[in-house]
Order: sequence, then structure tokens, then C-alpha cells
Amino acid sequence: MADIDRPLNKRGIKAAPRMGKLLQEEGLVPDLIISSTAQRCRETVELLTPACDFSGEIIWDPALYGGGFQAYLDAIRRAPDEADRVMVVGHNPDLEQLVDALTDVDHFLPTGALVRVDAPIDAWSELEATGGYELVDIWRPRELD
Repeated sequence: MADIDRPLNKRGIKAAPRMGKLLQEEGLVPDLIISSTAQRCRETVELLTPACDFSGEIIWDPALYGGGFQAYLDAIRRAPDEADRVMVVGHNPDLEQLVDALTDVDHFLPTGALVRVDAPIDAWSELEATGGYELVDIWRPRELD
């Protein structure tokens, strides 16, 4: 089976709805989700969204699979400014590199981790990979059980 077609594992099936519930509990339900088209990312979104009562738009972006952290940054920069909160669902090491580039904080992000970064910008197109944005929190599924 090709990696892009690999399904979500048991740990991910358990973690995705838990992370969705956490989004709702923390008042962090996104307005927009940008996700890789890989099967496991699609399944994550399908399990996460009902758990947090998500009602926004989902953008399926094939460039996020294997595109490097720059593909994620570019996808976020294209987000409509009406979206106050954007969530990205994707792959490591690209997401770890994105968090590092945005916050200057290097962290290990296991499967299913949720990271909150605050970026005081007026438009998503202003987002820069120059550090300095605030890493507010990281939630790891194993720490929530």
C-alpha cells in the first residue's frame, strides 16, 4: 500500500475525536481546516469535526503531502481573512518544522498532537516563518488520557 493511502491506526482513531472534544472545551474550534489529502488525514478530519461541532470549510490540499513546511505556510497564507482560526492537519516532520519556524520553539509532535500558535496578524498572507509568534500550548493525546 502506498503511504498516502495508509489508513489511520488505532491510536489515531482514538485520538482524533478526543482532540475534537478538546477543541470545543478550549473554545478553539477552527473556522477553516486545511488538510493533506492522505487517507489518514482525511480520516482524522472526519473523526475530529463532529466531536467539536465544526461547521466551517475544509480545504483538501494535495501539496501538503510531502511538500515540506513551506507548503503548509503557503496554504495558510492563502486562507481567507474571514477565518479567524485556521487548523492544519498534516504530516511530520513538516509540521514540527512549521511550528519551529513560526515560534522558534522546537518540539516533538507525536501523531494526533494539537498545537496552538497565536499570530497577531491582520491577514493570513502576512504570516512569516521568521519566528516570534507565541506557542501557547501543545496537547498530546497520551497526556490527556
